[in-house]
Amino acid sequence: MNGTYYPNPTFPNNMNNYQPEQEISTNLPMEQSYIENILRLNIGKKAKVFASFPDSTEWRDRIYDGIIEQAGKDHLVMSSPSLGDWYLIPMIYVNWVEFEEPINFKVF
Repeated sequence: MNGTYYPNPTFPNNMNNYQPEQEISTNLPMEQSYIENILRLNIGKKAKVFASFPDSTEWRDRIYDGIIEQAGKDHLVMSSPSLGDWYLIPMIYVNWVEFEEPINFKVF
């Protein structure tokens, strides 16, 4: 290995072309009305989640009825007090959510 096959990288020494990073505006909203954010605002409420699993022959379409426990960018956690079951539902399979009471949401 004499350094000819993979030459060492070189970096310019000329700092005259240096451009400092521009300041980014912080007037943007901290949170937007994505589904997971709306679900987070309604943790503890009873809901029905309609989900479709297109690759499954057994569980093609499912309805999860229970309490919203947690919501993230890619998942929803629900509990069913009547059955004692807990569900971890990937958000990619969620079609829509129905609530039996008014929901909390932010509009920007």
